[in-house]
Amino acid sequence: MAKDIDRWLGTVSAWRLAVAGLAFSLAATGMNARAADRGPVGSTGLAELRQQAEALEHGEGVAKNPHQAVDLYCQAARWGDAEAQYRLGWIYANGRGVARDDRLASYFFGLAARQGHKYAMRMLDQVGYEAASPPKCMRPDSPDVEGEELALDRLPPAQRGIADLVMRLAPEYGVDPLLVFAVIRAESNFDPRAVSARNAQGLMQLLPETSVRFRVRKPFDPEQNIRGGLAYLRWLLAYYRGDVILTVAAYNAGEGTVSRFGGVPPFPETISYIKRIQRVFHRAHHPYDSSVVEPTPDLSRLRARAM
Repeated sequence: MAKDIDRWLGTVSAWRLAVAGLAFSLAATGMNARAADRGPVGSTGLAELRQQAEALEHGEGVAKNPHQAVDLYCQAARWGDAEAQYRLGWIYANGRGVARDDRLASYFFGLAARQGHKYAMRMLDQVGYEAASPPKCMRPDSPDVEGEELALDRLPPAQRGIADLVMRLAPEYGVDPLLVFAVIRAESNFDPRAVSARNAQGLMQLLPETSVRFRVRKPFDPEQNIRGGLAYLRWLLAYYRGDVILTVAAYNAGEGTVSRFGGVPPFPETISYIKRIQRVFHRAHHPYDSSVVEPTPDLSRLRARAM
């Protein structure tokens, strides 16, 4: 099964990189703002989105609306909800209210399988491993706004590979790909061999103790480094209950420093770092998984200082 999933990943990677003209604006948010405004997307918001989608899919207490159900499932799936990813795979595999599409089913089953969803693993054997490229609802939007663009079709091959890794891994951790792109650009400018004066290493500039904390054995390996950075971002987002400014400040200076200063530390480096991220990622709040860690007891005080 592991080899089958690896084969699926190779197929879907090729499809992703073949999407002509796909651009990620590094001055835009990763989630469709209009979709985000329709309802909460947080620790409980993912479950609520999925429950709303289930009601619309089956017509439980509301009029059946499969297309709206798919839209809500996809919002949850984009933020890493494995059950929503599985449900979308099931819908497309069986043509439930939408046209049957085994390649889209394979894409969503594959995402869920990577998170250990056992039924998704089984369904991959039935629909096959030829996965479609990510559908529109799973891709960051790239509206016409001021700012730099990271266009996959114009990136050097090495950076295209990094962008593909981010797109593949981010849904597993429930982190917006554009936030990850912003951090990578600010930390290493896409250089997997980068080393800072403090010995932070690799694409996402993991300190040795951070690598140990998140089980990164090879910090200069792009996938391991990105996974470590994603795990740390997911932890920080849960610790600060989705507060992006506190999360970014802690990623740069450490959560202990943020706590000691009662908010964003007054370091020029950290303040400049936050501004660089904000020029790229405009959202003040990011979905988080409350099961990852208990929130800091100082959250209210820290948020007041961060605003």
